[in-house]
Order: sequence, then structure tokens, then C-alpha cells
Amino acid sequence: MNLNRRQLLWAGGGMGVAALLTACGGDKESATSPAGDGGEPRRGGTLRVGALGRASAITRDPHGTQGNESDYLIISLVHDTLAAPGAKSNTVPRLASGWTSSPDLTTWRLTLAKGAAFHDGTPVTAADVVWSLRRLRRTPAGSARLPGIQEDNINADGEDAVVLVSDYPNAELPLLTRLTTFVLKKDTPDKEVAKAPGTGPFVLDWFRGGNARLVRNDRWHGGRVHLDAIEVTMFESPQAMTNALLSGQIDLASNAGAVAARTAAARKDLQVVRRPDDMAMPLVMRTDQGPFADPRVREAMKLVVDREAMVKQVLSGYGTVANDVLGTADPRYAKDIPQRTRDLERAGRLLKEAGFDFGRTYELVTTEDVPGLADSATLFAHQAREAGVKVEVVKQESGAFYEKTWLKGDFYTNYWGTNDSVVFFASKTMVTGAGQNEAQWSDKDFDAAYRKATAAADDTERATALHDLQKLEFERSGYLLWGMADGIDLAAAKVHGLPRLPGYGRVQLEGVWLSR
Repeated sequence: MNLNRRQLLWAGGGMGVAALLTACGGDKESATSPAGDGGEPRRGGTLRVGALGRASAITRDPHGTQGNESDYLIISLVHDTLAAPGAKSNTVPRLASGWTSSPDLTTWRLTLAKGAAFHDGTPVTAADVVWSLRRLRRTPAGSARLPGIQEDNINADGEDAVVLVSDYPNAELPLLTRLTTFVLKKDTPDKEVAKAPGTGPFVLDWFRGGNARLVRNDRWHGGRVHLDAIEVTMFESPQAMTNALLSGQIDLASNAGAVAARTAAARKDLQVVRRPDDMAMPLVMRTDQGPFADPRVREAMKLVVDREAMVKQVLSGYGTVANDVLGTADPRYAKDIPQRTRDLERAGRLLKEAGFDFGRTYELVTTEDVPGLADSATLFAHQAREAGVKVEVVKQESGAFYEKTWLKGDFYTNYWGTNDSVVFFASKTMVTGAGQNEAQWSDKDFDAAYRKATAAADDTERATALHDLQKLEFERSGYLLWGMADGIDLAAAKVHGLPRLPGYGRVQLEGVWLSR
């Protein structure tokens, strides 16, 4: 065991296991649920899945940045994360079977699932997890993926447990291990990462140009897997993917979007699965400089948008109005904050008070590579003109967008596919110094509310702090979140057990089965 001073204090300084405040384990809550009345799950068959992606953006490294839905789907089926989203709790065990914390919520001990093994039969050890988390932490986005956890503060505790020490008390630390904590064998060379054995429910059979075949892992620690195999086909457009489903070339079109849903709605031989709160589509306003640095201007923009019209026209009604707070599916989402509605008169007053330059044209940068973003920008520009604000929509290819605009621009569109935690967004995108602070926002009151929320051991106290945090986000942040898009999957009638959760939950296909 290689522990630093703080960990030694926790392990042997009178705060042993008996004193652990928080404990979780043994919760086998599934992230999937049955889809339709298909009877008892049936073993066998090959599920043919369509997923969006571009050849130019293929990423095989589980710790890389997956711009392709197809890559993320494949990686998530081959490799386990330590935790996963759940239906009742937003964090449930996966490769980690449970976790406990020290009383001060800075030190967390995660226990590995019994029987967990790599696809070649090698048992998973704490050393493998430590090596994987440290590798993840060293990536360019590592500080955003494991915020507050330094590389040296990730250590093994014996063969089957890992200790993480946070820079600050964090009651929600396990939540941070849900999305990209894919575990590889210790010391896997970079050149072998793409084909390295995982621990997930499916084994990679082959990968060719974005397409892949995966076969069932009969020894998966997480339970029974029904399908013999999954074949993933990459499509560059939702339309091409939908056409493949309609013609019977695939069984499931993953994240197909609202237009495809309209197309499929009249087909009785197809299922349209809606996953509410799936994708946030905010407009981001830079707060530290430029035309939106004045909070009065940001509030005015939030009053200019017609949210009902945005949901109706951009999402074709497959979504809900949002209220400028990210994390709408969080059980602690502050529904009591009054819904912000369009008010052009107040918007005009705020802009005049702020000395806003009505003679200037403001660029709103977007990309057409993510369905709905460019449409939302165009409609917002039209609505803003009714308030006397001239907005020009600038479209960039996704590669250029994320290189030149994301995290840098004054005014741009973006999207997020995980929306079940307000703390998730606070830690990654809003607290001062966050690794992906998209609006370059820094607010000492928000930072204080975040620290109070993550340090609160008592549920009631934490709920109060989280409410304060959301109110500050609503009032001051650089996010204009007008609506939430439903996740929409289209499937043949024979497909059962499809995921119902938003965000990451969509790729958990281990519970899917096929009827005859």
C-alpha cells in the first residue's frame, strides 16, 4: 500500500472503518428497464446498432476525448467505469461494488467488485485501477474529469480497494467516477490501448473504420448478458441512420433525434423511445470580458429568448423548457425557482442601463455537426432582433468549433449529454478554475455555495446548499439554457430492455434482448 500522510492519518489515526460516515455497496440498481411487454428475457441473437460518428474524429483511447457517439458506445461496452448512473440514485456501483468516506468527506475508499476480471481472465486489481485513474488524470482534460483529485492522491489499499483523497470535502465524489474512469491493465502501452482487454459486458471482436463487432462476456461480474453479440455501424447523419433502420439494415438507431422520431412515429413496427432530460443545449456567454461581461446584459439575453418557441421549433416538441440551470434531472433540481419567461421590455431596460451597443452586430458561433445547435442559434438570432439586438450566426465545422471557439468564444452554442447532477456541472464548468469553465465564470458566492454543498454530510444541509448554488447560477452565470432535448432512440419491435436513462445511460445495452 502506498499512502501519503493524509491517507495514513485516515487509515490509522483513529478514524478506521468503523468511523466511516458514508457507505454504499451492493446496490445492483439497473440503468436499464424493459421496453414494452416482451415477456421473459431471451438469450441469444445479435443486436445491430447504428450510432453517429465521423471517420475524421475516431478515437480508440478510452481516456481520450470521444467526439463520436459510436466510439463512446463501443468503449463503454468493452470497458467498465467505477460507477454508473442509476434510475433511483444518480450514482450506482459498477466496477466498484461500494464506497465509504472519512468523516470529513475528503478521503474515499472504493472496493472493487468481487470476481471482476479482464476479458483474458486476469483478475482486476487495485493497481490496475490506480494506474488507469492516474493515466486519466494526466490527460489534458484530467482536471475536469477528476476535479480536486491530484494524481499522487490516487492509491491502492491492498488488492481490492482504491483510496482517493480530495483537495476539499466532497460528499459527491463517487459521482465523478461515472463517466470516463475506464479501467485498463496496469502498464498497457499507448500503442496497445485500442485493443486492450476490458472488463465490460462485451468483448471486442473486431474494429474497422468506426464499425465494430462485440461478443458477450460470459464472465462479466455485473450479471447476466442476454445478447450473443452487438454490431455497431457508424453513420455520419441521423437521416442515413434512420433510413438504415427503416430498411431493416439495423435494429436500433441510437440518439436519432427529433426529426427521425417524426419519421418513425407512424410506423407500428418501430419503437420510439424517449429519454427526458437527455441533452442540454445552452447558449454560452463569456463573463470575464467582452460584450456579455456585464451581468445585466446576460440577464437581458435570457429574457429575450422565447423558450416555448425554441422547444417547439428546434426540438419539434421533443423536449421541455429549461430555466438557465444545468442538471435538470437531478433529484435536487430547484423546481421552485420561478421560470424565467420572455420579457422584452425588461430586457431593453437592462441593456440600456448597461450601455449596450445596439449598433453593433454580435456573432453567435455554432456548428451543424450536432443536430439542433445551428437551428437554435438561427431562431435565437431572429428573436433577438425583435429586441433590437443584431446577432449574426457563424457556423463552424465541429473540429474548428472545439479548437477555436469552445472555452474561448464570447457567444456560442454547446451541448451536454449528462444532466442528472447540478454538482457535476458546477465542478466541471462553473466553479472558479474548473477545467471546462465554458463561460470563464468566477463568482466567490457560487464557489462558497459549491464548497458548502460538497462538504455537507447531512442531506438536508446539502439540499439547502445546492438550492443556493442553483439560485446563483440562475441569477449570474453565463449559461442561457432555454430547453432540454429528449434523447430519442428508434428500435425494431423485437428489441427489448432498452435504456431509459438520459445521458450516459443510453450506452448501457447489457440488459437488451431480442424476441423471436
